[in-house]
Amino acid sequence: MVQSMTNTDTADIESTVQQCRELAEAGSEMVRITVNVEAAARAVPEIKQRLLDVGCQAPLIGDFHYNGHVLLRQHPDCAAALDKYRINPGNVGFGRKRDDQFATIVEIAADHGKPVRIGVNGGSLDQALVLREMERNTAEALGRSSEEVLDDCMVISALDSTEKALQYGLREDQIIISCKVSRAPNLIRIYRELARQTQQPLHLGLTEAGMGMKGLVWSAAGMGVLLADGIGDTLRVSLTPRPGGDRREEVYAACELLQALGLRSFAPSITACPGCGRTTSTTFQELAERIQGYVRESMPEWKQRYPGVEELQLAVMGCVVNGPGESKAAHIGISLPGTGEAPHCPVYIDGKPFTKLRGTYDELAEQFRDLIDDYVKTRWG
Repeated sequence: MVQSMTNTDTADIESTVQQCRELAEAGSEMVRITVNVEAAARAVPEIKQRLLDVGCQAPLIGDFHYNGHVLLRQHPDCAAALDKYRINPGNVGFGRKRDDQFATIVEIAADHGKPVRIGVNGGSLDQALVLREMERNTAEALGRSSEEVLDDCMVISALDSTEKALQYGLREDQIIISCKVSRAPNLIRIYRELARQTQQPLHLGLTEAGMGMKGLVWSAAGMGVLLADGIGDTLRVSLTPRPGGDRREEVYAACELLQALGLRSFAPSITACPGCGRTTSTTFQELAERIQGYVRESMPEWKQRYPGVEELQLAVMGCVVNGPGESKAAHIGISLPGTGEAPHCPVYIDGKPFTKLRGTYDELAEQFRDLIDDYVKTRWG
């Protein structure tokens, strides 16, 4: 299942509700919010109610660091409104207070019947654990690199915290584990070890994937390998958005990753060629982008009215080389003319020639969109 996280100030109820709705409509099946201060904890029940009032059923997860035991204890309405808690064992407390504060959060979760994600993070590992394992590596001459020891500490922290959570009252089916790091090779190694040692469901993700292309590629490199191995139950693609950027991009990326591996379908897929010397016109690129935008805008309504529409396959191709073949393989495909080709656009529906479109870019886009609408209504209506 796909998860995302808001980047709004949780105390700002209006903007947080709006972003939760946007993320859910984009395909995020669970939404996490920061609960870090009194004002955020007080806002949670109102946020949850407003989401329910507009029909948004995506579970709401509270993200706690340092003071979660205080906020949950002092704000029982917040504890009750959240559908799930996320705890970072490295940030739940320090020294002798750590176990008591961890126990407080877990006991509150158990009392309210809430599941918990034990979310270990490479940037906030328990330093006492790290020191102990580094010393053991030296004393026993294990020959492990410091990086390997840190990876082992991630697994140890997650499994030890799971055992404690069970002792403090949670059931096995209420605990999910994550061990997030910033590099794909470490992620793969850690999660393969987790999958070997535990049956608990696992949440995948790089903790700081980065911006744009880098974040997308690194996330796919790590999570794609694990998902192909059958490892992982929920995931988040933690992209750094551009200033003022669209938070939904990380949701689209997660959905595309699962869809690319054939694990799930979230929205119609659009095949488009990369272009070459034959495609000197940019019309096919503009049309592909416009259709992609139209599909995303339509999906919230389509999902309600046309169950199964996520299986729709579209093709927007730029010349005669692969255009007809890819168009025939899609439910609906259009092949635009390349350099020197006849100025018309053959359209195939379910593998058969259907029509030829002509006109300006806007006219082509409108005609092709109408064909998509008619097909969706006829097949899934």
